[in-house]
Amino acid sequence: MFITRESDYAIRIVRALADGENRTVHEICAIEKIPKQFAYKILKKLERGKLVKVQRGAHGGYRLFKEVANITLYDILASVAESLSINECLKDGTNSCERHSDLAPCSVHIECKRLEVLIVSALKEKSMESILSV
Repeated sequence: MFITRESDYAIRIVRALADGENRTVHEICAIEKIPKQFAYKILKKLERGKLVKVQRGAHGGYRLFKEVANITLYDILASVAESLSINECLKDGTNSCERHSDLAPCSVHIECKRLEVLIVSALKEKSMESILSV
């Protein structure tokens, strides 16, 4: 769950749309210095994540689906990231940690889980509105 280039661009796209205006991909890319080929892919993920909506037509473009006050960094990352786990053994729905079980706990697994909980909590703590108003 590191901030990848894709997640960085997703955060920048939300920032470009934070004023509530309708923006074209060209405008978003110009404002935030994002390559167009990445922007289309990321906007599609943000749309699936219910953060961005598309308005088609002559006056079309993209705008935020939610108020910026109701969007967190966690929301953005969850929309574009394959997983928010900090370690393979913590991925949802998998029991890939061969060294951790209720009978034989793994101290590294336990510590990674503790850190992941802290990180997720911090990502959910502030809205994008409060982050952008600093």
